[in-house]
Amino acid sequence: MQTPAGSNTSVQIQGAYQGSVANGTRSPAVFPLSLEDAIKRGLQYNLGAIGAGEAARQARAQRLAMAAQMLPDIFGNVRESVQKINLAAEGFRITVPIPGFQFPTVIGPFNNFDARASVSENLSFTSFRNWQSSRELAHSADLSLQDSRDLVALAVSGSYLQITASAARIQTAKAQLDTAQAVYQQAVDRNKSGLNARIDVNRSLVELQTQQQRLTSLTNDFEKQKLALARLIGLPLAQTFNLTDTVPYRELPPPNVDDLVQRALTSRADVLAAGAQQKAAELSRSAAVAEYLPALELNGDYGVLGVTPTNQAHGTYTAAGGIRIPIFRSGRIRADIEQADAALAQRKAEYEDLKGRAEQDVRVAVLDLTAASQLVKVSESNRALAADTLDQARDRFRSGVADTIEVVQAQESVAAAEQDYISAVFASNLAQVSLARAIGQTEKGITNLLQGK
Repeated sequence: MQTPAGSNTSVQIQGAYQGSVANGTRSPAVFPLSLEDAIKRGLQYNLGAIGAGEAARQARAQRLAMAAQMLPDIFGNVRESVQKINLAAEGFRITVPIPGFQFPTVIGPFNNFDARASVSENLSFTSFRNWQSSRELAHSADLSLQDSRDLVALAVSGSYLQITASAARIQTAKAQLDTAQAVYQQAVDRNKSGLNARIDVNRSLVELQTQQQRLTSLTNDFEKQKLALARLIGLPLAQTFNLTDTVPYRELPPPNVDDLVQRALTSRADVLAAGAQQKAAELSRSAAVAEYLPALELNGDYGVLGVTPTNQAHGTYTAAGGIRIPIFRSGRIRADIEQADAALAQRKAEYEDLKGRAEQDVRVAVLDLTAASQLVKVSESNRALAADTLDQARDRFRSGVADTIEVVQAQESVAAAEQDYISAVFASNLAQVSLARAIGQTEKGITNLLQGK
């Protein structure tokens, strides 16, 4: 199964997790969407979560099928027949040495009534081990379902945070556009007054149009990200919606990586599911080995047999038991054991790989979180310095001691500093969610993020 994976800039999703089952119809009103509501819709309508739920249901059905093999089969049968038999047609030629007597060639018609209940039971260690294996597989499927829910929550929250960051970028771009418009108008006025050259007007106009292009590009990305979120959570694509939650930056204390790794190994659903699959493979191998052992067979029936239900009907029964002992099965048991050994080796390798992946996810998330915190601090300082530089450049331009080159450069520095700050805050919030996912507590981590804990 392909699964979403977090990074420090976005959440990449693949396969079924990209789609959903659209629910509801388009409303003309703008739909308010909180992060909590988006996650709830994703868990309910995302195609990956739906597929995992159906896989878990199939595994539970398989467990019931394995349990049924150890239970007795009971059948009821009611039969009444009327027969007339042609003995000559069956090849009977009977001559009786009695004068005047001839053995009949046709007998009947005669009735027969039989109402009977039958029971059969086969007991073997193989069936018992197969049932235990199916139980572990069902448990693994339930854990995989929980893991899918965590992945959906991670994907939805990552997309939601990305859209909020894009909205912040748009607001910043609008502010920069207003500044560029003011600088351009100031350059035009000063040019008309003969206080600066035409080249200053051209520079300020280029900067104004650059900011317009930037705003257009950011708005386009913002709308496409909203479409992607709608696909994740099953909203009609034509439905307009607004995000109601904003997630500000909050600094966390340095995490203990070793403790987080241990929590991941003991609480992550995908790691636990891999452990359950390994145990199921061990039980399947035990079932294959148990094919060498004898199996118990029990059969019985009880019923009423007679001409009619009320004529010469008597109770009859049969009870039989035996032991089936495998003597020679032409290597089939050995083949089953070899297949079970190969499957067990694969499950063990997958389990070890998942434990390594869980530790890697924790360490990467901690690195991302630490780096994002440092980036936020630096970008906050750069943002303040860039804003102060722009104010000074505009004052110098207004006083006629500088041209628009200095103002344009200061505007670009402010725009870059604002974008860097937004990206750093987004990376920090996403790293917190990714770390919660890495230790198997995605929904709790998102709740803490919204509550500022």
